[in-house]
Amino acid sequence: MTVYILNLRVFWPLVTCLCTAMLFIHQTLRRGQESGPDGCSEKGTGTISLLKFALAFLLCYFLIKYCSSPQGRGRGRERERPEIPHRQGPTRRELLESYYERQVRLSPHVLGHSKAHVAKLVSELVRAGRAEIPPESTLAFRGDFVQIGSAYEEHKVSSPDCFDILVPLRLPRGLKLDSRCSSMGEGGLGGAPPLCSLETPRKSEWARRHRTFVESFLSEEVRGDAYRLSPVPVLRWFYPTVQRCLGAIRYPFEQRCYISLSLTEDRVLLRLNPRSDYVCCHISMGIRLIPALHLGDGAYLVAQPKTEAAGGKQEALWTVYFPKQEQKLLGWLKGRLPANSCHLKCLQILKAVRELSGQVLDSKGAGQWRAVLSSYTIKTAWLRLLLTSAPESWEERHLVERMEDLLRCLRDALHSRQLSHLFLGGDPGLLPDFLSLPKPLKDAPLSNLMAGFDPSSLDLVSARLVYSWTHLHRLIRLGRPQRDSVGRGVRCKHLESE
Repeated sequence: MTVYILNLRVFWPLVTCLCTAMLFIHQTLRRGQESGPDGCSEKGTGTISLLKFALAFLLCYFLIKYCSSPQGRGRGRERERPEIPHRQGPTRRELLESYYERQVRLSPHVLGHSKAHVAKLVSELVRAGRAEIPPESTLAFRGDFVQIGSAYEEHKVSSPDCFDILVPLRLPRGLKLDSRCSSMGEGGLGGAPPLCSLETPRKSEWARRHRTFVESFLSEEVRGDAYRLSPVPVLRWFYPTVQRCLGAIRYPFEQRCYISLSLTEDRVLLRLNPRSDYVCCHISMGIRLIPALHLGDGAYLVAQPKTEAAGGKQEALWTVYFPKQEQKLLGWLKGRLPANSCHLKCLQILKAVRELSGQVLDSKGAGQWRAVLSSYTIKTAWLRLLLTSAPESWEERHLVERMEDLLRCLRDALHSRQLSHLFLGGDPGLLPDFLSLPKPLKDAPLSNLMAGFDPSSLDLVSARLVYSWTHLHRLIRLGRPQRDSVGRGVRCKHLESE
């Protein structure tokens, strides 16, 4: 309903004019009635009436002017002020809590059922491709799998629609590969974990006896004295092998859901579309199957895509993953933190804000934004903050303060162009003693996750990060919802081109 406010500066002069006009008319009519038979009136009486009229007008004018002045309105304002309700916007804490509950928080019930269904399918799949004895001159599944990513580390955002699974491979019998690691790899990719190559002497006895495997999976090293295991042929072998194993176990699972397998660039994607509510809320799920080679002590080597040398030749490099170390560290931190800790909520909200801010950028800006602020980079800054702050400071009531600390850590890393890798960053006193690294990585060079990025790009991301936090209420209001109704199928993020 529209509310009109009375303008006193117009109202009271108008009333004064009306009253003056009425008084003037009244005096004129009265003078006409008091006129004598000869039509003449007494001049003295008329003069006195006009003086009374002028005096009344001046008195009303000065009274109205006083009431309209700030001094005269002071008391009236004190009485009127409580009558006007004053609505304040939500506090930063209320805004974060509301956004978390509506768009970020994931149902543990739905996540648990989804993970159980994924684990059952993948376990049957890798068991079908397991080799009882090491193969002679080809690769094979080891028979187990490793669950990695946010869905298994309890900081998944919005919907349990995507899962990452490492599938360890078994090398041919007798083949020995030596790892050689570098901080960024020879491709110079920014924001990536350290890269390694797997080499075997070119003149070894095994290489002479297994020419088929050498020609199919190995590439000649630049120096010419060694062979390297190339990720590209491994991925080329992995996809049809998964397809063959899926054909052997497909029938019992397809009674409950549609199963499809696809190869998109370097991604082997297993897509599940439930036929009924066997999977809670009828969620469409995508499973990324990642071939991996065990390096030792819970570390794995995963194929690094799109890594080329200066001459355009593709590099045979592998990315180092530390799933076991990270899961042990998260469990240890969870035991130290209070029961009502907000550490997972901080990480989830920051990842959701990153997605919100990326929605308003063009394709080039959004790609740069997500490359610099990758999930691995955000998680590294978050873990470093957890390890260097007091456990009691992560209580629920300190949510806003810890969010600001996490943003400050990221901003400092962007300005200094330095964010050391958690396990290969050269900080011996940062991690607990029970975490161990494989022997080949103990002498690996230091890894900086900010290396390889253009300094101007880092400055732009830093400024955008500050803007996103300052205008968070506007981004939340204008941004697209990150999840639809839980009863609908949700598009997997792995199927979207980056």
